[in-house]
Amino acid sequence: MESPPVGRGTLYIEYQSSLSPVIPVKTNLGMAIANLPTPLRIASFLLFLLSNWLPIAVPVYLLIDDDNLRTILVMAALFVTFLGQLIFWSHWRYQTPLSLAAYQVYGLGWNRRQGRELLQGLGLGFAFTFGLFSLAALLGWVTLLSSSQRLWLTIAEGSLTGLGVAFAEELFFRGWLLKELETGYSPRVALVSNGLIFAGLHFLKPLSEVIRTLPQFPALALLGFCLVITKRRHGDRLAASVGLHGGLVWAYYIINVGGLVAYTERVPEWVTGIDRNPLSGLLGISFLVLLLLWVSRGASPPQMAADTPPSPGDQWGSR
Repeated sequence: MESPPVGRGTLYIEYQSSLSPVIPVKTNLGMAIANLPTPLRIASFLLFLLSNWLPIAVPVYLLIDDDNLRTILVMAALFVTFLGQLIFWSHWRYQTPLSLAAYQVYGLGWNRRQGRELLQGLGLGFAFTFGLFSLAALLGWVTLLSSSQRLWLTIAEGSLTGLGVAFAEELFFRGWLLKELETGYSPRVALVSNGLIFAGLHFLKPLSEVIRTLPQFPALALLGFCLVITKRRHGDRLAASVGLHGGLVWAYYIINVGGLVAYTERVPEWVTGIDRNPLSGLLGISFLVLLLLWVSRGASPPQMAADTPPSPGDQWGSR
C-alpha cells in the first residue's frame, strides 16, 4: 500500500512489534513529543524503551539459567532496542530518514575525520590511565609486575570491552541524552546535568554501597563533564568521546585483568581507590581534574544549535 506524504506535524511511520507484522501507523506523536517539556520528553523516550525491551528481556531472564549469559543477552537486547528506537525517535524529532543517517543527529558517523578523532581519544585515554598508575608506582603506592598471563589475549579482550562499553554509553549519554538536554536548557546546564545523570545512573545500588563508594560519584561526574566537552570541541562529533572513554576502560582492563600492578597498602584506600578502583580515590579524582583542564584548554568552540543538522563532512562515508 502506498504511503501518504510525510508532513512535519503528522508523521507516517512503520512500527514492528514482536507479535505483529509491519503495520503502518499514522500519528501526531512526533509533534506531540517535540512540544513536551524536556523532562517529560526524556521520560517518554525511556518509557518507550522499557516497553519495547521488556517483552524480550523477561523471557530471556526466565529461560536462561546461566547468570553471565543471561546478563549478556538481556543487556545486548536493551542496546539493540535502543539503537532501533533511536532511528524512529530521530525521525519524529528531527525529520531524519528512517535509516542509519538518523544517528548523525547525535554525532555518530564513520569517515576519516571521525576515525582520526577516535584514535586520538584512545591515545588520551591510555595516556591518562598509564600515567595515573605510573605516578602511583613512583610514589610507592603500587608495584609494577610482569603479566603472568598471555598479555595479547587480555589486550584483545580489553579492546572489545572498552570500545563496546564506550560506544553504548557515549551514544546514550553524550549522543541522545545530551541532545535532549541541549534542546531544553543552556549549554552549561546541559553539561552539568549530563555529568550528574551519568554519575547517578552508575550509582543504582544498595544504600550501604552508595555510602561506601561515595568518592566515585564526583569522579564519574567529572568524567561526564570531560566527555561532553570533548564532544563539543570536536564539532559535536562523538568519535573522540568514544575513543577517550574506550581508552580509559581498555587500559584499566589491561592493567587490572592482566595483573600488572600490586597495591602496597602504604596509603589508605580512599587515596588509591576503594576496591582498587582508581576512580574511587583521591589520586583518580585529581587526575580527572587535570583531564578536565586539558580537554577544556584554549578558546571555547562555537556552540551548535540543538536542532542543527550535521554538516556534509559528518555524513557516513565522507572524508
